[in-house]
Amino acid sequence: MLIHVLDLVGTFAFAISGAFRAVKYELDLLGVIVLAVATGIGGGIIRDILLGSLPPNALHNETYLLICLVGALIVFIAAPKIAVRWDFVMLADAVGLGVFTAIGAAQAELSGAGVFTVMIMAAMTACGGGVIRDLLVKEIPAILTSDFYATAALIGGGCFVLLRPLQWSPDARLACAIIVTLGLRLIAMRYGISLPKVKRLPASPSELTQIRKAAKKAPKISEQTSPPK
Repeated sequence: MLIHVLDLVGTFAFAISGAFRAVKYELDLLGVIVLAVATGIGGGIIRDILLGSLPPNALHNETYLLICLVGALIVFIAAPKIAVRWDFVMLADAVGLGVFTAIGAAQAELSGAGVFTVMIMAAMTACGGGVIRDLLVKEIPAILTSDFYATAALIGGGCFVLLRPLQWSPDARLACAIIVTLGLRLIAMRYGISLPKVKRLPASPSELTQIRKAAKKAPKISEQTSPPK
């Protein structure tokens, strides 16, 4: 029961964050609703489709859609008031990340998935909605460019799997996955932790290859054209 309540809270928080992306681009009411729904339930739908659980739970239980709709309308009406309390929204988002990670891992395990698939489905459930949101507004998904978000979900999913040989109860493993993911996310938010980024190349790989080949040919050309001593 508690997991279900937290799941709904996480859906609402994700819907709020998705709706705010629509505010950033000054979309109309439909755009706000679309981004809220995509962010709130997108990850769970992708997971259920990949695992063959049809129809997806978020579409079978319309409570999730209603929660996303409520979140979208609240943002559309009261965006300035919510924005000044964004830290509370981010806290709820972190709780949602932990809950979705645990639920995704549990659903994948029930389907008979292997260790790495369980971890991927945990991260997919937690982050898939955000990826859809970013793609809809033509942005590179945030989980690929900044923040310690998907990594926390992967680690949380890994903890869920690693505890299986210890014969822990399903509820205990779910709680551990939530705590680990939530804890990592809060620490990252508090101290601004993120993964290292690849450095930008001075030119494209093809251009760098051409420069290297040209540099190799240059000495030979100079030797052929130099006058005899």
